[in-house]
Amino acid sequence: MKRSMMVRSILFFLILVSWVGELSVRGEEPVRYGPGEKLHYNINFSFVPAGDAYLLVKRDTLHGKEVWHIKLLGRTSGLADVIYKVRDRYECYMDPLTQFPLKAIRDIHEGNYKKYNEVTFDHYARDDSSIVYSKARGKVVVPKNIYDVLTGFYYFREHYAGYAFGKRETVLIQTYFTDELWPLKIRYLGKDIVKIGKKKVRCLKFGPVTEVGRAFKKENDMSMWLTDDENFLPVKIRVNLKVGSFRIDLADYEGLRYPVSAFISKE
Repeated sequence: MKRSMMVRSILFFLILVSWVGELSVRGEEPVRYGPGEKLHYNINFSFVPAGDAYLLVKRDTLHGKEVWHIKLLGRTSGLADVIYKVRDRYECYMDPLTQFPLKAIRDIHEGNYKKYNEVTFDHYARDDSSIVYSKARGKVVVPKNIYDVLTGFYYFREHYAGYAFGKRETVLIQTYFTDELWPLKIRYLGKDIVKIGKKKVRCLKFGPVTEVGRAFKKENDMSMWLTDDENFLPVKIRVNLKVGSFRIDLADYEGLRYPVSAFISKE
């Protein structure tokens, strides 16, 4: 498996989100998700169990201010853990009223490779842009309304659940990740029904445009499915790589704001 490709592809999926527009204080907490939500995913590489990923949201404080603390944890298990051990942690402290990131942490342990960095966000010092302060890179001026990968994903869930996407409609994404701007294009591919465990789920299917090169053969080598209900919950991701493919499936969840009405049957 390529270096951390499993966890990085989860993040690539999570970045599917954020319109770049005028900065505005929304003044109210999200209603699609909140503290107490926990999502657990199983990861399979070429049909072999490879690890787990967890998305967690909880209340916390940062510099005396109440914030929401979001975590993404990824780890290998079984044979994959023996071949290439991964223990990755991504965190973000988010202002729940504006839904913008205040601080992001990236803590990577992949085989013999280790990387730790912290980034803080200043959305108000400049009228025409935002500023990020990276321990690794220093001060960087970035576009207004910049998100990290985690807050971007949750912002998408909050504001685009129920949005009437047109077939193959493309969303332009701007995020700050791994100490660089990372613009992406995400295409809506239509409605679909997928099987997760013993359940069938009504979903909306999306396809991030992947960069052809070292890891991908085609620009459509990634697909993801989100529930077609009020939760807009990611339930499945499929990634095709030059070295194989892997699948990420929702295994368990708790603390959702709404019942998952997209489940349509059991076998």
